[in-house]
Amino acid sequence: MNTEQLLKLEEELVFTQFTNEDALQLGLELVKNAKENGKSVAVHIERNRIPLFTHLMDGTSEENVKWLYRKKNVVDHYNHSTQFIAARFEESGLTHQAHSLLPVENYQAVGGSLPIRINGVGVIGTVTVAGLTPQMDHDYAVAGVKRFLGNK
Repeated sequence: MNTEQLLKLEEELVFTQFTNEDALQLGLELVKNAKENGKSVAVHIERNRIPLFTHLMDGTSEENVKWLYRKKNVVDHYNHSTQFIAARFEESGLTHQAHSLLPVENYQAVGGSLPIRINGVGVIGTVTVAGLTPQMDHDYAVAGVKRFLGNK
């Protein structure tokens, strides 16, 4: 997807509210989706930089925890998905890692983290998936949010 398509996707994935219970239900939806597909992922959800849900499925590790934070830090910094930020740099012929001036040990613009955006408010948090390829992490995060929003 290019940046225009990724921005459109972000505009579609908007919440009307986001409570602690919503974080729990969204996290469970993400884990359920991974289980249904025979995948193991790590999931982390924050509101206002406060962790509300974290779960590491069997088969994940401490390394996945580090990736959850590297990705979510990018969303916290830019208020856009990691996939969008990576694409924006690539479309300019650059890489985030080499050209963002952010420390790579704390910031990685690779797919898997989305902003939690409230209609009329803006970005209030992050939902992050790690443990697969960046594209698959992104796809699982998007699918989980879509399923959650469709159930509301």
